[in-house]
Amino acid sequence: MSFSTLGLSAPILKALNEEGYLNPTPIQSKAIPVILQKKDVLAGAQTGTGKTAGFTLPLLELLSQKTSSNEKKHIRALILTPTRELAAQVGQSVETYGKYLPIKSTVIFGGVGINPQIATLKKGVDILTATPGRLLDHVGQKTIDLSKIEFLILDEADRMLDMGFINDIKKVLALLPKNRQNLLFSATFSDEIKELADNLLNSPVLLEVARRNETGGGISQAVYILDKEKKRELLAHLIKDGSWKQVLVFTRTKHGANKLCEYLIGKEITASAIHGNKSQGARTKALEDFKSGSVRVLVATDIAARGIDIDLLPHVVNFELPNISEDYVHRIGRTGRAGNVGSAISLVCGEELEYLNGIQRLIKQEIKQITLDGFTSKQVYVAEVKPQRGRGNNPSRDQKIRTERNARNGGASAISTKDGQPKRDNNKDRKPWEKDKKSTHSDDRGQKSYGSHSKTDSKPQKNTKFSQGKKY
Repeated sequence: MSFSTLGLSAPILKALNEEGYLNPTPIQSKAIPVILQKKDVLAGAQTGTGKTAGFTLPLLELLSQKTSSNEKKHIRALILTPTRELAAQVGQSVETYGKYLPIKSTVIFGGVGINPQIATLKKGVDILTATPGRLLDHVGQKTIDLSKIEFLILDEADRMLDMGFINDIKKVLALLPKNRQNLLFSATFSDEIKELADNLLNSPVLLEVARRNETGGGISQAVYILDKEKKRELLAHLIKDGSWKQVLVFTRTKHGANKLCEYLIGKEITASAIHGNKSQGARTKALEDFKSGSVRVLVATDIAARGIDIDLLPHVVNFELPNISEDYVHRIGRTGRAGNVGSAISLVCGEELEYLNGIQRLIKQEIKQITLDGFTSKQVYVAEVKPQRGRGNNPSRDQKIRTERNARNGGASAISTKDGQPKRDNNKDRKPWEKDKKSTHSDDRGQKSYGSHSKTDSKPQKNTKFSQGKKY
């Protein structure tokens, strides 16, 4: 299959050909025809599978069909992303694929001056890519009009919820017209994502190109179990001994990222840090230096896990495991992209063994353990015994963390409906992501699955119909 068979116009095909893209990835071949049919989409795909083009290409096609170069520009499509880096990446894709179309686009995010953004918006744009916070800044200053939005795309929706953007998303949804096409792209499907999709999408088509929450097949994964104080020394040893030229390292905190950078530089390994406390200029420079090869190691927090798109990135290291298991999938998805191979290594101390168990349950595989003389832990790692399947209600560690996060952000139940109104209590119908489940458990954690009914449910259930046809 080639892009020319998907219903894209000549200007878009020309831009794709100039970039060397001839054949679509699986998510692109599935998403583009469905979006061109103007259907709502809930898409799940591993990071690095080309899902950005999966929605930008059909979006450009649909907009170009009703665009006049002489008419006054107004915002017709809104793309929301969780991070500045991802917003910039998506905005660049829109510019690249749409360069032969009479379509204007821009990107707005925080950390930079707002006045240049206001000046660009006044000139008129068709496609706006934005982070939620800066978008609402413009709304508050009345420098932006969302009343004529025809398309809404939530990119990396799971990360937006993890970062506490649910209240901002609610406010944005309340400002949009009811009649619009909605696209939700997510690398993982948590309960919050299912609830958001339920409220946002109209009879959506579910698209998946791999088992949900699955890691890329081209990524070799390994784990070292060692004492916490030995981690920095082992990382430096691996980089030097393996002659690693480019490695992305994840820490859990901003302070930890800075301290690790200082240590590596002291070991004559060039390194830069990228996290939320850095100015946008410093973050951009660190990323550019890393891509160019002038910096060998980029140390990042999870805020940078999305939007770092580097061709042929060979190594990702989890210096500390993430609190939320799904973030592991996003982190290591920075390597092994677009069918290439990559290596993901995790350095795990005793207090992180519970996190490791949660990750292995999520990805449904045991990660290979490597031992190295001088870097072994006093604690012995024993693979967790799988819990018995049952209808227990003991929450998992990830669910406890999400519950606490939702409480801080106003509660998961505060998600609004398509027109900004509160969700109805009886909206508990089953959704298509449940149809392939052999039991009521999403990840063998003894937790009741999304959409199942309790014995006390007596209200008539809403019947949401999803698009029929090929099952993805």
